[in-house]
Amino acid sequence: MSVTQLTGRTTADEDVVHLTVPADGGYLSVLRTATAGLAARLQFALDEIEDLRIAVDEACAMLLAIATRDAELECSFAVTEDALTVEVTVPTVRGAKLPAESSFAWKVLTALTTSAAATATDGRATISLLTRRATH
Repeated sequence: MSVTQLTGRTTADEDVVHLTVPADGGYLSVLRTATAGLAARLQFALDEIEDLRIAVDEACAMLLAIATRDAELECSFAVTEDALTVEVTVPTVRGAKLPAESSFAWKVLTALTTSAAATATDGRATISLLTRRATH
């Protein structure tokens, strides 16, 4: 069982997908594609899928800027009945800081998702994104 940071809900392990890719911009397409596939599985609308892909891309870009050399991005996708939570984590360089919540990058994340959160402790930074499917 896993507990997602943003919802505090427990998800069954079979509802969590873990991907690890090199912390290199060339691999972000893998995470964007996985995001789109899982959101489509939840029957998100096309514009919701695209918003989430952009948000994941932006979160990864924020983390790549503070990642250690030869780091790996660890991405966890938690699927529930009506939501997708994406948590991306990377080891960070000493003294690294995530952009402030007042920054443009952070405004993009919060505009494109239901909620977003970030933590940076013990040499690791995580950005969590929660998107709930719109009710039609």
